Amino acid sequence: MSSTEVPDPDIVQPMRPHQDDDDDDDVKRYSMTEVERARSAAEDIDEKGERADYGKVDREVAKYSSAVRIDISPEESNRLRKLIDKHVLVVMITTYFLQAIDKGTLSFSSIMGLPKDTGMLTPAGKVSQDFSWLTTCIYITILVVEYPQNYIIARVPVAKYLGFSIIAWGTVLACHAACKNFVGLVVARTLLGLFESACQPAFVILSAMWYKREEQASRVTYWYMMNGAQQIVGGLLAYCFTLITDGPLKSWQWLFMAYGIISVLFGAFVLWWMPDSPMRAKCFTEEDKHLMVERVRENQTGLQNRVFKKEQAWDALTDPQTWCYAGIQFTTTLPTSGLGAFANLIISGNLGFTNLQTQLLAMVLGFYIIIVLLGSVWLVKKYSQNILTMLGFLIPSFVGTILLMTVPNHSFSQHVGLLICYYITLSFWAAQTLGLSMMSRNVGGQTKKSVVVATNFIFWSAGNAIGPQVFLSREAPKYFTAFATHLGCYALLVLILLYFRFYLTRQNKKRDQLAAAGVNKARDERLAHAFEDLTDRENPNFRYVY
Repeated sequence: MSSTEVPDPDIVQPMRPHQDDDDDDDVKRYSMTEVERARSAAEDIDEKGERADYGKVDREVAKYSSAVRIDISPEESNRLRKLIDKHVLVVMITTYFLQAIDKGTLSFSSIMGLPKDTGMLTPAGKVSQDFSWLTTCIYITILVVEYPQNYIIARVPVAKYLGFSIIAWGTVLACHAACKNFVGLVVARTLLGLFESACQPAFVILSAMWYKREEQASRVTYWYMMNGAQQIVGGLLAYCFTLITDGPLKSWQWLFMAYGIISVLFGAFVLWWMPDSPMRAKCFTEEDKHLMVERVRENQTGLQNRVFKKEQAWDALTDPQTWCYAGIQFTTTLPTSGLGAFANLIISGNLGFTNLQTQLLAMVLGFYIIIVLLGSVWLVKKYSQNILTMLGFLIPSFVGTILLMTVPNHSFSQHVGLLICYYITLSFWAAQTLGLSMMSRNVGGQTKKSVVVATNFIFWSAGNAIGPQVFLSREAPKYFTAFATHLGCYALLVLILLYFRFYLTRQNKKRDQLAAAGVNKARDERLAHAFEDLTDRENPNFRYVY
């Protein structure tokens, strides 16, 4: 194409690829001239009458976005994704691993002497109901601060805020070692919840900001499966700390101190290494920043906008999607938090394994969680069926829970069989993870997204707060009420997922009918309005994944 030819306004093709010394010959690069040419395409030709309204686009985004869609080759897109993975995904995975292992310290320390040393044993020698409040108080705190946290996250440099939060929670975690009683632990756990509450909402925003829709399910799964990794590494390290029998500190105190110091050091690394957004990333060239912004145009969920819009907040509160995501989180976190906090007590007390065996058996559970999460994202990638995959992984949870409630527990073979049943109850984690990734892919508009994410994590924290409370100390070690409650959660989750699939399918059909009727905004292949901060319900060109 000569310099006098006019580019196609529908999909602007890069005009002059050049090669970088560090890249393979078949990978195309784009000069600033080419990107600017694409940005001016809509000014030269406006055949279809659809062009971006830059008054609605965030200033930073407008600086790096074109007026119409740029066609980025698969090779170039993969190159950009690898750059993003190196600076963003690695940080998210490591951060979530540290947060998961930090939360896991309470479960591991429960059989390392913490209840006894802090006065949380009943006269009969069992762990008192006070222990469950050490988990509940974290999530009550998150429930209270979630809306303010999401408001802040949408308006500050997210990477810097995340780094500060990691340093703060690492400091609080190390201070657990100084706690001598229940009151001290409650204060420390409450502060831990305050600073950790920024993690997951920030990750949902980061996933939508940096990655294409088809990449988000796997990226969310990669950082979320660190829950399984912490079971593996945490179980092994807890076993090592258990071997400490003398010295100035108890084994559980060393556990909190070590993890806290590591978190503080990593938080400082995040402040230095992680970019806040594609527009502010000093680690990337100006050319790559343009292309990283254009790369997520197809998401149509917006990229950044710091203005609070009341109409979008109302859109979020009246959208059935919001409450479906909230329901998914509540019905999955209620079982998760209880099983997480009481996992080692169930395995050692109910199933008859020693403390050291229990620490090592936690590693097997970690492997199973990773297999479940990777298996679920593989099925979604292969069949593009998120909700059906979630429903499929609920079946083992039903089976495992029913068997834990009904099978007698007398012989060694029954111990082993019930241990396997306990493992497979955690299959519902696939629904929790895919629910988060659907939320990042299906919600448009930055104000709406912040409200939906906040609502989601309020229900997430409510489920986590209630979960340990249904494990009644008088029912130890069988905890019949707890497992019956879990069955109710799974049944409710099935109903939510069936309705959710029906709703999203119906919405897509309505938009397809508009496109078939000739409504341009419902079939805008140039995606001219992708960065105008429209909500998914305001944008008839948007299609939901389900």
